[in-house]
Amino acid sequence: MAGEKQEATWPLPKFHFRVSFGDKGEIAFQEVSGLDAEYDIIEYRSENNVDFSTVKMPGLRKTNDVTLKKGMFKGDTTLFDYFTEVKMNTIQRETVTIHLLDEEHNPMFTWTLQNAYPMKVTGTDLNAQNSEVAVEELVLAHEGLSFEKA
Repeated sequence: MAGEKQEATWPLPKFHFRVSFGDKGEIAFQEVSGLDAEYDIIEYRSENNVDFSTVKMPGLRKTNDVTLKKGMFKGDTTLFDYFTEVKMNTIQRETVTIHLLDEEHNPMFTWTLQNAYPMKVTGTDLNAQNSEVAVEELVLAHEGLSFEKA
């Protein structure tokens, strides 16, 4: 029947999520990207190695900046206000959490950004020939990304 909870196992949809900014609370976004991490690779070859190849070892862990997009609403200047708080390394860094939710609004997976702050804000592009909504973008720099299952 339509609308009933299904018993079969299905992948989680990616459209049901929640973003929270430390002291600022929740802000509704339509898109979040950049939730990835990787290791630099260190290649090393010792002089007495009989193989003519290098050994690859994990180096420093690095993460990308996270991009968040949301629709613009009349009188809502939240992202621009947040961006203007940055003053020569005196910004209040925030813990940002992104929860992927199930059909009952319970967190299934959580990404946490440590010491995040805004590094870029972009207003919408304007085009009189399109019938699209105005979307603004916020890019966050951070010092670490963790992932956990709820």
